[in-house]
Amino acid sequence: MFSIILIALIIMTISFIVMILASILSKKTLVDREKSSPFECGFDPKSSSRLPFSLRFFLITIIFLIFDVEIALILPMIIIFKLSNLLIWSTTSIIFILILLMGLYHEWNQGMLNWSS
Repeated sequence: MFSIILIALIIMTISFIVMILASILSKKTLVDREKSSPFECGFDPKSSSRLPFSLRFFLITIIFLIFDVEIALILPMIIIFKLSNLLIWSTTSIIFILILLMGLYHEWNQGMLNWSS
């Protein structure tokens, strides 16, 4: 028992020392205007180097990510079908799919699925 505690203490000490060293060595001491500006062949930029970010693209990406995770949650339900009670399985599946459909309907009502606008 004592050896396990000793090994855990040594591991925590080594990891703490590595974290402290990494935080000390990773600090940037000088903030240089030239290093933080965009590089365009050594000349000053003629226009803003920042492109406008499309909020529409971001929202569509988030919608895709949410539905992708929900599909990953639906797939194991097929495997569990034989192992669980049919009534509980069907009730859970129907509730889950209804929640998905209500979310899809809400996004459709808000106009999030219109690609033309």
